[in-house]
Amino acid sequence: MVQIVCTLLLFMVIIFPIGNYVYHVSVGKRTFADPVFDKMDNFVFRILKIDTSTMTWKKYAMSLLMVNLCLVFIGYLILRIQSIGFLNPNGISGMEESLSFNTIISFMTNTNLQHYAGESGLSYLSQMLVIIMMMFTSAATGFSACVAMVRGLLGKKMGNFYVDFIRIINRFLLPLSMIIGLFLVWQGVPQNLNSNIELTTIEGKIQEIASGPIAALESIKHLGTNGGGFLGANSATPLENPTIITNIIELFSMMILPVSCIFVFGRMAYDKYEESKANNSVYTLSTKNCNRANKVWMGKEGRTIFVAMSILFVIGLGVCFWSESLGNHAVAQAGITETLGNMEGKEVRFGVAQSALFTTVTTSFTTGTINNMHDTLTPLGGLVPLMHMMLNVVFGGAGVGLMNMLIYAIIAVFICGLMIGRTPEYLGKKIEGKEMKLAALCIIIHPLLILGFSALAVSIPEGVNGITNPGFHGLSQVLYEFASSAANNGSGFEGLVDNTLFWNMSCGIVMFLAQYLPIIIQLGIAGSLMNKIDINESTGTLKTNTLTFAIILVIVVYIFAALTFLPAIALGPIAEMLTL
Repeated sequence: MVQIVCTLLLFMVIIFPIGNYVYHVSVGKRTFADPVFDKMDNFVFRILKIDTSTMTWKKYAMSLLMVNLCLVFIGYLILRIQSIGFLNPNGISGMEESLSFNTIISFMTNTNLQHYAGESGLSYLSQMLVIIMMMFTSAATGFSACVAMVRGLLGKKMGNFYVDFIRIINRFLLPLSMIIGLFLVWQGVPQNLNSNIELTTIEGKIQEIASGPIAALESIKHLGTNGGGFLGANSATPLENPTIITNIIELFSMMILPVSCIFVFGRMAYDKYEESKANNSVYTLSTKNCNRANKVWMGKEGRTIFVAMSILFVIGLGVCFWSESLGNHAVAQAGITETLGNMEGKEVRFGVAQSALFTTVTTSFTTGTINNMHDTLTPLGGLVPLMHMMLNVVFGGAGVGLMNMLIYAIIAVFICGLMIGRTPEYLGKKIEGKEMKLAALCIIIHPLLILGFSALAVSIPEGVNGITNPGFHGLSQVLYEFASSAANNGSGFEGLVDNTLFWNMSCGIVMFLAQYLPIIIQLGIAGSLMNKIDINESTGTLKTNTLTFAIILVIVVYIFAALTFLPAIALGPIAEMLTL
């Protein structure tokens, strides 16, 4: 427990300056690195002849989709022809059609679900030009959409997708991933273009040790909440995650960008509050107040969202750590006393504490990377990552987690408005029928994709044939696979035989729809609210920047999860737990 607490406290120390920097990048304020990055941005704008004028929400969404579709086409082509000799020292053949479709959709949507083993399924050309490249673009896409949505909710212009997209890559993802990559190399993570190393073990067997640009992939896969892995066993292997220090760095990397999005939201809401008071001549910003405004880190609205997400996270982490600490039921039945907890599928160098923390973080921040096998978790321990992917708002991925929580905030103020007989308002904007219909549609897409495709999988032979575990755990495998796909997570129970036509195509469709449909709807809601006149705060206005509202948010999220997912969960991990 001390390990976990110290790790989280250390993260809280480093996130404030990083979050403040990301806020300055998002709103175009000056930073210490501008002399260098301004030249980089301007060079890219000139080469690509980018029009930097402000877009409507429709044009913003269309630009986002078109850039992603172009990258999908290029990436699919590279995967199919990767057998060419260029950057392919291990002689990897071209990827099969359905697997190529699944892989390219997976990495374009920031899901990074892998139905292949990286060391045997991809050439270095594909690892760099498809996998690593899309880890940058998918993270930048989610973050850009988030910033645009926040602007719209606050009544500001949506901005320009290309500007947001390029700025977050050049000024944050690229430099920080290089720093983290060098740190990982220092700790022993390989970074080269050599072929795999063939060795003879002491038993006289031949073993291949994977090689390649592993550190480059590891840095951006965590920083961009991508997940996936250069190797099939992911960050459980010493080649990707050799020490407890790299484990902590990878943990922090996963958490930085989603939490920074909350900083951006809170600070932008605070800026609007100060601007509105100044414009109404009720309050004039003095030099002292300006200095105080610069010292505001997260803002009250941001703190409320952060507290709500943190409550959800801590509850899940506590359940997962407690359950894994109890040990393995099958081992106990064999008469063996466990003192270290359930160590099945876990690395000794991490133990139960860091494994439980990593499991909770990777599925809360929808990264998908793993340092232990989730299929070997206890039923309640496995329920936590499954539930957090179903909630999809426990911080979430790069930008999309905050976007989903803001939709819940709109629903929460609507419900509270009905209870007190007031017109619901959020961030000074009146919430009306159009916004509520779009919010309800956005919320229902996630469970519809998970439960609908899970039902399909257990109803036809093509789906059932992939299930390797009998009974309740087999259903948990299916639920986990589609929850991971829909939440843009990418982790898996790994017992599923998923590299088949059915699983490749069905998961690819879920990943595509779950990523782009909500983003379009959320931008539409922001575009609708952007054009509305701000409403003055009154005694009947529900305060959305308080601890009370944070608790309301948590309750609304749990109620919605119970109404949609509880029956399926009861037949999976809960039933498995009760049978033990």
